[in-house]
Amino acid sequence: MNEDTDRIERQIQLMAPRSRVWQALIQPKAFGEWFGVVLQGEAFVEGELARGRITIPGYEHMKFEFLVVCIEPERRFGFRWHPHAVDPTKNYDDEPTTLVMFELEDASRGTLLRVVESGFDAIPVERRAEAFRMNSHGWEEQMENIQRHVATH
Repeated sequence: MNEDTDRIERQIQLMAPRSRVWQALIQPKAFGEWFGVVLQGEAFVEGELARGRITIPGYEHMKFEFLVVCIEPERRFGFRWHPHAVDPTKNYDDEPTTLVMFELEDASRGTLLRVVESGFDAIPVERRAEAFRMNSHGWEEQMENIQRHVATH
């Protein structure tokens, strides 16, 4: 784990083939199942927004949105979003985004999944520390969520 103020990095070894982990990342329905969102559309497309709503208890009123920036089959999937954008009265559109990048590698018994979220130093100072703290904890939970997902699908 490498962390400073600008980036969060998490990784997990999943007892699943790379193709199964890739499908959990790149198929909107599967992504939503483990991530806690319901997404519109049948596929993620580079350069296009993915939209939906959060299904995590306490956050169901929140919209969910990211811009797909990278799809390299069974290697990398990346998007940009507004981290911890949970205040329904605030418009985050003028704020910088962070980059979330998932990377997959073969491992001795499955797949190594790494997620790096970077760009926190550009987030407005009044919400930077809280966004970093919440997403740092969130990625720990999401690694456990995808682990459960690929083990049962």
